[in-house]
Amino acid sequence: MSVLVAFSVTPLGGGPDVGELVAAAVRVVRASGLPNRTDAMFTTVEGETWEEVMGVVQAAVAVVQSRSPRTSTVIKVDWRDGPLGRLDSKVTSVERHLQD
Repeated sequence: MSVLVAFSVTPLGGGPDVGELVAAAVRVVRASGLPNRTDAMFTTVEGETWEEVMGVVQAAVAVVQSRSPRTSTVIKVDWRDGPLGRLDSKVTSVERHLQD
C-alpha cells in the first residue's frame, strides 16, 4: 500500500509572516521519518497506511493550531495498492517524458 498526502496548513489571524509557523509544521513532518518533500505550496508525505500518514498530518496541523487563532488546511490524498517510492517515481516519470 502507498499513501501520498499533499497538504498545506496556513495560520490565519497572526499577521502576514507565516513562515515560522509553517516551519514548525514541516519540522513535525521531517521528524516523522517518513519520506517527504516541501515546496512553495504543499508538503507531501508518503507512507504505507492511511493512519500512519494522516497521523503525521494531524500532528503538523496541531502544532500550527496551538500557536494560531485560526488555521486553514488543504489536503489531497493518493491512496493505492503498490510499492512505496512514488514520491520520487512520479516526478521521474514526468521528467522522462519531458526529454522526449
